[in-house]
Amino acid sequence: MEQSFAYYHLPGLFEFFDFYQAFLPLYRDHKEYFYDWARIGSIYGAPADCIWGGGRVGFGEARPEAVFDLMDQYQISPRLTFSNLFLKKEHLQDSYANALCKRAQQSKKAPGVILTSDLLLEYLKENYNGFYFMSSTTKVITDLDEAKKEVRRKEFSYVVPDFRFNKPLEIWEDLDRKERDKLEFLCNECCSFACKDRRACYENVSKKALGETVKDHICKAPMGNQGYRFSEAMKNPAFLSRKDIQEVYLPAGFSNFKIEGRGLGSAILLEFLLYYMVKPKWQLKVREELYLDAMLDLF
Repeated sequence: MEQSFAYYHLPGLFEFFDFYQAFLPLYRDHKEYFYDWARIGSIYGAPADCIWGGGRVGFGEARPEAVFDLMDQYQISPRLTFSNLFLKKEHLQDSYANALCKRAQQSKKAPGVILTSDLLLEYLKENYNGFYFMSSTTKVITDLDEAKKEVRRKEFSYVVPDFRFNKPLEIWEDLDRKERDKLEFLCNECCSFACKDRRACYENVSKKALGETVKDHICKAPMGNQGYRFSEAMKNPAFLSRKDIQEVYLPAGFSNFKIEGRGLGSAILLEFLLYYMVKPKWQLKVREELYLDAMLDLF
């Protein structure tokens, strides 16, 4: 059942446009920099002002036309993160969100939509062709049997399970080959394994995307007030290391891996990509190509 490649689904379709303009030429033109088993499967995100958006809000200023042109140039699947939890029928006619769908339909590489709402799923199926659909981790399905039912839903090409189902891998042993191909594991989550407010956090973001005035969600989990730190994410019981992916998950038939980080900066995004995709001997070279300036002072 061994898979040949790990397909990484990267954050920041609209949020990190400038970064990808610089990074993707390296990915295309310098294959020697990258592990030969690591591939970009897609780049996901949503514009800051899209009411269908979810997961993160307030990020993503790049022009849609430029974003989709960039994905076409490098033959990468664009994924629209439309995972708002509170969409109603009246929201489905939003002109901006529908314009994004119409442009995404023209993509050279099949476009995807990450969603939570079955209402939106049915609307997109009825009104657009060519999309594939993903069940978002923002559903926060914490019952294993329910998670497996989600994987077996025919509407979805991919399902991102709650990160707490990453390990032990044996819990997924009853999935067949096609079902394993649908699972997309969230690699680098730093949210506390014991967090009970994850759904509330996503609900807060969804309400903000719809223009509601709500207070910021305050994370009460341990170290939640410190923000994201990759070094702390690596200590998470659900963290998937590069070695885990190469030596355990790929041989077991799992090939899709999501990297979170739309609300973070491009510097930490680069660290994710260096860790998961770039050979150690070339990591400094990639940093230099993207960031380093002999006259730049960081402090």
